[in-house]
Amino acid sequence: MAISDEDIEQGRSELAHWGEPNLNPLDALMWRTERPPADSWTGVVVIVLGETPTWERIQAAHRWGIKIVPRFAERVVEPLLPTGPPMWTTDENFDLDYHLRRVRLPGEATMAELLEHAQRLGVTPLDRSRPPWSAVFVEGLEGGRAAYLLQAHHVLMDGAAATQLFSRILDRGPDQAPGSAPVEAERPQVSRKAATENGLRWQAAAAGKVLRGGAKAIAQVALDPGAALRGAGAYLSSVPRVATPPPRAESELLTPGPRTKWRFGSLECDVQDLKRAAKASGGTVNDAFVSAVLGGLRKYHDRHGATLGDVPISMPVSMRRDDDPMGGNRFTGAFFSAPAGIADPTARIQAMHERVLKVRHEPALDIMNKVTPLMNLAPSPVVAAAISGLNAGATLTTSSWQGVSFPTYWAGVPFERMFVFGPLPGTSMCAALCTHEGTCCIGINVDGDVFPDADVLWECLQEGLDEVLALGR
Repeated sequence: MAISDEDIEQGRSELAHWGEPNLNPLDALMWRTERPPADSWTGVVVIVLGETPTWERIQAAHRWGIKIVPRFAERVVEPLLPTGPPMWTTDENFDLDYHLRRVRLPGEATMAELLEHAQRLGVTPLDRSRPPWSAVFVEGLEGGRAAYLLQAHHVLMDGAAATQLFSRILDRGPDQAPGSAPVEAERPQVSRKAATENGLRWQAAAAGKVLRGGAKAIAQVALDPGAALRGAGAYLSSVPRVATPPPRAESELLTPGPRTKWRFGSLECDVQDLKRAAKASGGTVNDAFVSAVLGGLRKYHDRHGATLGDVPISMPVSMRRDDDPMGGNRFTGAFFSAPAGIADPTARIQAMHERVLKVRHEPALDIMNKVTPLMNLAPSPVVAAAISGLNAGATLTTSSWQGVSFPTYWAGVPFERMFVFGPLPGTSMCAALCTHEGTCCIGINVDGDVFPDADVLWECLQEGLDEVLALGR
């Protein structure tokens, strides 16, 4: 069914309410524990455009987009003391020319050359006193194409929030009129003093919430003591399983590195091909995707005459509800051992499916979201050390989500591909799958000190993906 102009306008008007005045507890934790590039929470989105728009169209698209999504002209203000979460405030000195640059790569640049440029951007720290993003318009790609690199701090959005943004702000045709921007509401300036006072109010509200929760728990015990005790027992017994990092990978090739040299690689395949492979093996698309990455790691070890067993993995599980505000992050982390030691791809997908189901059904899976508000009251160095210790147990981080499913345009040209390269907070490899118009776009960021021969790794990961796709044929 065609989408009307009214539907498009309605979707875009929703972006004026992107995010909340405060950073939510998870956002605040990522903001306060960032130590780039090793413990960065900043990722890079690589967008491939089918043609090369004019620089003037790119600038105009940004000016219009910032009116539609005011959050991208706001910066983060931290309290004077850790009384509560940081807040967003309008950047009175916002300068688009600072955030947006253009470059031309020599000759007709390949995707590999584009990613070399993008990975250098990834390890360049953002200015935390400004809105936490920067962008580069890249000309000179082979076939007359161009690219757009968006470096954005995780506090702006997770994968689901990125889909909310792009599905609304992108055009449905090359000549679509911009539409009317919403009337800009008065946005109060927030000082560090005001953020501190807001934190004290936040503490009072949180205390009230705890008291109400306690009263509700007491009422439940009174109504059905047996069920309440069984539920509490199940939750408490689940906490050690969820909070204890899985064993480290027994591999001489996967010794954790400094995470200061980021290396980007990309893979892609048809969504339907991956779905058929997953269905043939009794798993989900995410199971098949992760199993392909694990298979690539196995093949990389084979090339080096080494063996590989299970590897510790961290996997975000979305906690986003339909009524949650757009923007920001709504997920919890699942830590478990992934079956890289299984050679047969079908058996590997099935084992992956079983392990994911097991961890998803843990009663205490959301434990991080429950303790995060308390962690945000501790001094930043203490919190950063705790988070670094927890994340350091994972060799691999994976994430997958559904992106934009219909043809889109930006600045008058086709929006062809979108690859997301996540940071490496305590991990050696981050693999992210985002579907875009029927294509699985897989962005892979690795620690160059752990994988010094990245070209060999990309070949092995491609072989791992091909091995899984063959199951559906």
